[in-house]
Amino acid sequence: MSIHSSQTRLVTGDQGFVGSLCLQTWPQAVGLSALAGASIDICDKAALKRALSGTSFTEVIHLAGISFVPEAVADPLRAYQVNFLGTLNLLECLRDIGFSGRFIYVSSGDAYGLVPTDHLPVQEVTPLMPRNPYAVSKAAAEALCYQWSQTGGFDVIVARPFNHIGPGQSERFALSDFAKQIATMRHSAGSHKLLVGNIEVTRDFLDVRDVVRAYDMLFKGAINANVYNICASKEYLLSDLVRRLIQISGVDIAIEVNASRWRPAEQTRMLGSNSKLIQATGWAPAIDLDETLSQIYQFWEHQLDK
Repeated sequence: MSIHSSQTRLVTGDQGFVGSLCLQTWPQAVGLSALAGASIDICDKAALKRALSGTSFTEVIHLAGISFVPEAVADPLRAYQVNFLGTLNLLECLRDIGFSGRFIYVSSGDAYGLVPTDHLPVQEVTPLMPRNPYAVSKAAAEALCYQWSQTGGFDVIVARPFNHIGPGQSERFALSDFAKQIATMRHSAGSHKLLVGNIEVTRDFLDVRDVVRAYDMLFKGAINANVYNICASKEYLLSDLVRRLIQISGVDIAIEVNASRWRPAEQTRMLGSNSKLIQATGWAPAIDLDETLSQIYQFWEHQLDK
């Protein structure tokens, strides 16, 4: 693929939920898979270097990785290889081609681990205490990125997004799963029971489009070697969001707790602080979560109507 001079930003993980939205939103961006002419394994350093050879990007956002916690729990070694060693491969390849711009590593608010409620809202200085292989791989890659911010020859920034949702997200993630279940029941006869895990927990949810806009603004406003939470700084009770999805559907649905969906040692409350991000960039959430929920539900309605 030929790279136009206007395409100054590289997106890894461009075939994923967030990465594909980045490409739709940023006219100056090109995806790594498009650059390579095919899907590329971030762990294949030789293929990665071939794809990047001859390019001259000024901005890179690294989204490629294993993002589903149960997948990382099932195969921790693969999670570490992709999320940590894959990041090292990318950093080394960028150095080798002479990259001297700005690199954003997308970590996760899950890296904070179990935060006592009296320590909320979570700030960037809160110690990382990851409790699953996914979170460990992200925390480790963050440490790697800090080292590169000091010695790598280009700016490295870490973004820690909290829970983000939107239409098109995989049903492996809770609210998309619930919306798909509800939309399916609307199209079927018989008793309607929505299977859930522990939904009496709070999370700091944000529309994915607001997250992508925050990434864009961090390229301009962030400071090298710094970490930025990306969150709404609002605490939502998951059970309230589930009931809102049911209300949107207009279907009489009972909620049934399923033991197989219950996660051990669940974080009962989570709330982040976005003050550092706002101070650096002027960003603010723009999409009301109720609108997001409606669009998630309508996405699944449309999928079922196909």
